[in-house]
Amino acid sequence: MYCASDKIIPGVSSSQSSKNVKDGVTMREKRGGAMSKMQKLRKRLSLSFGRLSTKDEPDGDSGECRGRQQNGGGRGKLPYNGYSEECLDRLEPNGNIPHDKEPHYEWSGGGNGEYRVRRQLSVSSDSKLLDEGAREDARVVMRPKRPPRPKSEAFLGPHDHSNRRTKRFSAFGGDSPFGKSEAYIKLEQLGEGSYATVYKGYSNLTQQVVALKEIRLQEDEGAPFTAIREASLLKELKHANIVTLHDIVHTRETLTFVFEFVDTDLSQYMERHPGGLNHHNVRLFMFQLLRGLSYCHRRRVLHRDVKPQNLLISSHGELKLADFGLARAKSVPSHTYSHEVVTLWYRPPDVLLGSTEYSTSLDMWGVGCIFVEMLCGVPTFPGVRDTHDQLDKIFKVVGTPTEESWSGVSRLPGLRTHVSRWGSCPARPLGSAFPRLRDGGRDAERLAASLLQPDPCRRLAADRALHHVYFAPLPPRLRELPDEVSIFTVEGVCMHPETRHAAIK
Repeated sequence: MYCASDKIIPGVSSSQSSKNVKDGVTMREKRGGAMSKMQKLRKRLSLSFGRLSTKDEPDGDSGECRGRQQNGGGRGKLPYNGYSEECLDRLEPNGNIPHDKEPHYEWSGGGNGEYRVRRQLSVSSDSKLLDEGAREDARVVMRPKRPPRPKSEAFLGPHDHSNRRTKRFSAFGGDSPFGKSEAYIKLEQLGEGSYATVYKGYSNLTQQVVALKEIRLQEDEGAPFTAIREASLLKELKHANIVTLHDIVHTRETLTFVFEFVDTDLSQYMERHPGGLNHHNVRLFMFQLLRGLSYCHRRRVLHRDVKPQNLLISSHGELKLADFGLARAKSVPSHTYSHEVVTLWYRPPDVLLGSTEYSTSLDMWGVGCIFVEMLCGVPTFPGVRDTHDQLDKIFKVVGTPTEESWSGVSRLPGLRTHVSRWGSCPARPLGSAFPRLRDGGRDAERLAASLLQPDPCRRLAADRALHHVYFAPLPPRLRELPDEVSIFTVEGVCMHPETRHAAIK
């Protein structure tokens, strides 16, 4: 880049050239002091802060440009990536060069044929003119590229505001069509609970009717723990007799679960057919209920809220376990849970007495209550006031437990209080307490008795119940079906008309 002073330059006299040499050292080399430092400082400033105009540069710098003169003198313009000094005063506030200015070099004439060029240094173009040594001195530090934003924020840019809320809170992220509220249409309200409302809806994705469980979110509390627990468990439970969770839609105000639509539940089904259900249909419902619970229990999941309202019934009789809001994975080795679980009518006596150490037997008591209710048409133990009233109705049928009939029951906190207030009752046969149970046959009565055992250790498990003799009339192939295959795919398995008590309204 630098020009040797003893080189003959056109348009420069030999006397001027000789002035640049002193004692065999060029003037350029001798300027290794203050002037050289100032020149480097100018270049650093130009490279760091944008385009700066440098004028009256030393003669050594002008030598590199003299070969660019047009016609050996005069004033010429060469295109370059910069501006003259007067243009810099009219730069835009952001430092950009105005579009209406033409980039050029400006040459100025001087005495004795000397020419100087006023130019600007820029990182994009003039830094290429520096040799490697000067570039090393400048040590231009380029700003690194900004890293890409996370995917969850990529939809919040200024180019897409229409779907900002639904896309940001998509449960699936990216360009997936799932997780967006516009994919579903509410048709009608089906029911309302303490923290959620259920709607019948339509999916624009699958062109099918779905059930929308809309959970209201509290700004200071967020999503209810029951909703988080239900979603996490249903993601892992895939079974023909467990309701299918299709999608999750999260917005600022609501959390919506998109389920498969099922026509009704067992509670409404029994209301439409009072006086007890057809025995064949009861057998099919019980088999499906035990099949679904057996699947959960094998995976150490407790439903903890088995009741008719949480058992969905399709139009062709398929039963599905639903509402896993109170369900939880059974922890090991700890077995301590809350005793405030299960609706009062279907809560087992060990939990009513204050036990927090329970297992899968918790769900099996509710199965026994539902079994008797389907056959008889009335609730099995309908407590109306509190836990003691519920215990009284239970003990009047199964008998007040003792250490002989139930080892360890005396250590439960609620037993002594209940006995002192309500006294003790002897056990009765279920057939005498529920006369319609006998219509189902002796096998039905035995199955109910094995499920309604006060001692949880003696209560029949779901796996064993599936092989009870009560289900002998069903095709053996039903026990060999894969988990996700419905029992109604087996030839000959179908519902019978509910004509047993059709005259009772």
